[in-house]
Amino acid sequence: MCRHLAFVGPEEPLGRLLVEPPHSLLRQSWAPRRQRYGTVNADGFGVGWYAPDDPVPARYRRAGPVWADLSFADLARVVRSGAVLAAVRDATLAGADAEAAAAPFADGRWLFSHNGALTGWPHSAAPLVSELPPADLLSLQASTDSAFVWALVLHRLRQGEEPDRALGDTVARLAAACPGSRLNLLLTDGTTITATTWGDTLWYRTEPGLRTVVASEPYDDNPLWQEVPDRTLLTATRAGVLLATVEDPEAASRIP
Repeated sequence: MCRHLAFVGPEEPLGRLLVEPPHSLLRQSWAPRRQRYGTVNADGFGVGWYAPDDPVPARYRRAGPVWADLSFADLARVVRSGAVLAAVRDATLAGADAEAAAAPFADGRWLFSHNGALTGWPHSAAPLVSELPPADLLSLQASTDSAFVWALVLHRLRQGEEPDRALGDTVARLAAACPGSRLNLLLTDGTTITATTWGDTLWYRTEPGLRTVVASEPYDDNPLWQEVPDRTLLTATRAGVLLATVEDPEAASRIP
């Protein structure tokens, strides 16, 4: 459905992460190597990045394919950051909500992306609507399943939950309400990367103490890349990566 990537490490040009590698996110927009669902990610793209001494990230998003954006390569060549989240989109419904539906979604210091789809959307997710305050529903950034998933995660974060708990519990609740869904989530605050695997691929590459990249698939053939098992919760910083099992939906609270 999509490909996404997050990075924390020494400051470097966006292009070194997203454009220059032989199997970069740019190339994955038309020729992914490990994408299980869909073939071309041409329904929008986005990149969010953090500047030094500013906790609120900047974003650049567009509704069309990244390869058709005449400004992106120039931007990626000169903009530098030590924390990045980027995504290319293969929409469930092509063109739905245009740029507003392109990841990363953002709020305050957070950036978020969803690679996957909610089975039976929107009817299957209706039982979870009551978990959101009315104002959150009325201010959804797009009328897509990914925007709804982000609203559920963000509500938990605003209540003070840690990122791993917010992602893990949201995945368990959605998996119970919408069986067969694909729920690879990616979240960062510019320091920590939190991610889930549920139905699609995820890999990481870490040089402990220096840099860590988490991505739907490797952007090169470096042997440092490690595949993350399905139904895993990943927490990563520049120091390294921790893996845990996502709670089985059978053990999650019953959907009302």
